Amino acid sequence: MLIAQGISYTLPNRDLLFTELNLAINKQEKIALIGNNGSGKSTLLKILAGTLPASTGHVKADAKPYYVPQLFGQFNDYSIARALQVEDKLNALKEILKGHATDENLASLDDDWAIEERCQEAFAHWKLDELDLAQKMETLSGGQKTKVFLAGIQIHSPEIVLLDEPSNHLDALGRSILYDYITTTTDTLMVVSHDRTLLNLLNTVFELSKRGITAYGGNYDFYAEQKRIEQEALQQDLKSKEKALRKAKEIEREATERQQKLDARGKKKQEKAGLPTIMMKTFRNNAEKSTARMKDVHDEKVEGLSQELNQLRKALPGVDKMKMDLDDSALHRGKILVTAKDINFGYDGRLLWKNALSFQIASGDRIVVKGANGSGKTTLIKMILGKGEPQSGTLERAGVKSIYIDQDYSLIDNTRSVYEQAQQFNSGALEEHEVKIRLNRFLFTKAYWDKPCKVLSGGEKMRLILCCLTINHQAPDMIVLDEPTNNLDIQNIEILTAAINEYNGTLLVVSHDEYFLKQINVERSMAVG
Repeated sequence: MLIAQGISYTLPNRDLLFTELNLAINKQEKIALIGNNGSGKSTLLKILAGTLPASTGHVKADAKPYYVPQLFGQFNDYSIARALQVEDKLNALKEILKGHATDENLASLDDDWAIEERCQEAFAHWKLDELDLAQKMETLSGGQKTKVFLAGIQIHSPEIVLLDEPSNHLDALGRSILYDYITTTTDTLMVVSHDRTLLNLLNTVFELSKRGITAYGGNYDFYAEQKRIEQEALQQDLKSKEKALRKAKEIEREATERQQKLDARGKKKQEKAGLPTIMMKTFRNNAEKSTARMKDVHDEKVEGLSQELNQLRKALPGVDKMKMDLDDSALHRGKILVTAKDINFGYDGRLLWKNALSFQIASGDRIVVKGANGSGKTTLIKMILGKGEPQSGTLERAGVKSIYIDQDYSLIDNTRSVYEQAQQFNSGALEEHEVKIRLNRFLFTKAYWDKPCKVLSGGEKMRLILCCLTINHQAPDMIVLDEPTNNLDIQNIEILTAAINEYNGTLLVVSHDEYFLKQINVERSMAVG
């Protein structure tokens, strides 16, 4: 069991990330931890793992959790064995087998005579047979690094496992092995992920937000249905409050007009009656006080309703606040954009693909490029975009306007502010206020306009790119997405999905996220390898 009580964390800039979090994970429970980018999911996982101290509160666990981080750069200078914390045991075993059975070596091995065998079995299970435990972590791909740490679960046999975005960078086979582990294991699990296929394998969802942690007793589909019901109730409340506010303003206007008429009528009567000036002033002051009191009552009601309405609007999910308006491609559907015949590429005299590739891409197609990690998917994309040429075969391209959105969001200039970046795409000469209206639609309020793009999260950069596409006078004929969901939270994936589904041009996507591919209505696949 793992219990966290009163957990708070303050960022180095003294901003409070979250406060007074309480949670309990029971033995063999499988929990998904979800929340928007920046809510503190990874930070909370590090605190639970014991790799980061909380600002306040404490964590108690029956056993030391095994933690698979999202990023592995801190291990680049380590050997694989050291990163997995088995280097000392393996070295001790080698020395003992050489005849050096010293007290120090025996203590390091700690009677774990099967350590080498477990490492081999774990690496074979995760299809890492080609790796050497002495190899540096920096020589591995992102997918291999993730698999190494996932193999560590089999090596160490922990009771509690904490996983931060474990399916990131994994190819289809790697994801299949991961899903099988999630389904069959009796380990206690907490998983941070945006992979909805994986999330549906877990039986409880913890949502981390500004309100704290809210538990939902079911998988992700159950959670999504509960959120849908909550959002429908929120929309009803919103409509009801908008109606009440309109009615309150109408009553306020009618009451003010009625009081003004009564005051004018009373004043005429007083003038006809020839009342003394001092009495006339008294009547007028009383009338003004009465009008002011009535106005205060109505103003208070209108202000209260306005505040309630603003709170409800803030609670709306980002995708409901946004207006996409992506233009259609100018090309007619079916126009041939790319024709490839027997193309291949090579490094150091070795061909990249076992079978040469032949295919056509027509305007309006929705295609996924599939292949294992390192199979050359990005190389193929670059050739299709005219940023490289095949070493054999022929590749013909029509003159089309394309946008390439890679995993690093290279379309974003990190030296510019958010507003300056938007202006870079303002080919239609929109007025300044119109550009800022578009930014607001994509959740970039005034507080963001002067922020440098380099401080934006992956999800925010993706949203800014989508915003820029709506600002651009002419939509691209082809959008190419390279692993677009890797750095996005679920809200931003939904925003991206909604935008792509409004786009009527050609879509080429590299992704292992089957749920996402289904949502964006991919029509056919192109396999490389």
